[in-house]
Amino acid sequence: MNNIEERKFRGLLGIAAKAGKVQSGEFCTERSLKAGRARLCLVASDASEPTKKRFRDMCKSRNIPIATEVLDKEALGHTIGKEMRASAAIEDEGLAEGLKRLVGAEALGKELSAVPAEGQEGGYADDE
Repeated sequence: MNNIEERKFRGLLGIAAKAGKVQSGEFCTERSLKAGRARLCLVASDASEPTKKRFRDMCKSRNIPIATEVLDKEALGHTIGKEMRASAAIEDEGLAEGLKRLVGAEALGKELSAVPAEGQEGGYADDE
């Protein structure tokens, strides 16, 4: 992601946080995923491998897209007006779609494992 795209991503993520559509921190992110409210999961690039694996597994089983290499802990926390955060869940479909577009399919790569709901256009499924 280039500098301009990162600024747009951080701006949209900040708007989502101000709108109350972001749950951050490992506990709150997990709770949002399990409750079915999360539409996109973000995991900091410098989060531990066990943390990344736990969220990958949770997202895969619930068909929620996940991005693990977008921002580090400090940038993720700062963008949403908090201290360092290892993870965040976006709970608004429109904001999540905007963030996914800014990150791009190549940056999400295999991490973007969500299957579109019936009747929806798009192909984010990872067939492997």
